[in-house]
Amino acid sequence: MSRRVVLITGAARGQGRSHALRFAEQGADLVLIDVCANDPHIPFDMASADELAQTTKDAQAFGATVISAQADVRRGGEMRAVVDQVESTFGRLDVVVANAGAYAFGPMSSLEIDDDRWEAVVGTNLTGVFNTVRATAPLMIRGGHGGSIVLVSSSAARRGLRSMADYTASKHGVVGLMRTFANELGEHSIRVNSVAPTGVETYMITNPAIQQWYAENPTMLENETGNILPVGMLQADDITDAVVWLASDGAKFVTGVDLPVDAGFREVTP
Repeated sequence: MSRRVVLITGAARGQGRSHALRFAEQGADLVLIDVCANDPHIPFDMASADELAQTTKDAQAFGATVISAQADVRRGGEMRAVVDQVESTFGRLDVVVANAGAYAFGPMSSLEIDDDRWEAVVGTNLTGVFNTVRATAPLMIRGGHGGSIVLVSSSAARRGLRSMADYTASKHGVVGLMRTFANELGEHSIRVNSVAPTGVETYMITNPAIQQWYAENPTMLENETGNILPVGMLQADDITDAVVWLASDGAKFVTGVDLPVDAGFREVTP
């Protein structure tokens, strides 16, 4: 990864931070993007500007040159503005990790999901991924040296999770985007894959609001994290292992794959 330029959305904390620090440790330069703002329809605090600054500082400690930007993946213009900065600073882009995601919970029936929650979740998880690829792929094409795009889907892209039609549909959609862009960008030697984690122990799952929801609705936790292997939630580093491999030359002939890192979740009978 030495001197490759890697762009990561949702980079301030959780899986995005883990990916950023691993790429930096391996010698990459970074573009770290996070919205750093709460959404009234997402029932927990999103990452903060301070967290993005800390991740930036920690990546720089490995010697990485880092562009840090507060941008909303739901806004195509904001993503294009960041990519313009990438081109003027680095002149190239080698790896994109579309990691930014949103998650909401309750009520028990998906029929009761309101418009605002639907738009917040699907807008981030699906439209945001589309905007990320749409903004970054042209720079990769102009570079003429190929590259790797990794989209973060979910084990929810392989099952239908109760009360979560917005999240589940958006993650199924991410896999569709991956397959389409793998076909469209392959002629430019740009590989496009996705990684599908089971539950990961980050603030998105460990925050007090969702823990209270799980305590009140214990079957929902099993619905979302019931794995074949005798583990509960994975760690962010477990997903980073897969993301970095998909971005590496070790996966140079891997494209169009939704890689499960799910402890067998996909094979559990709902």
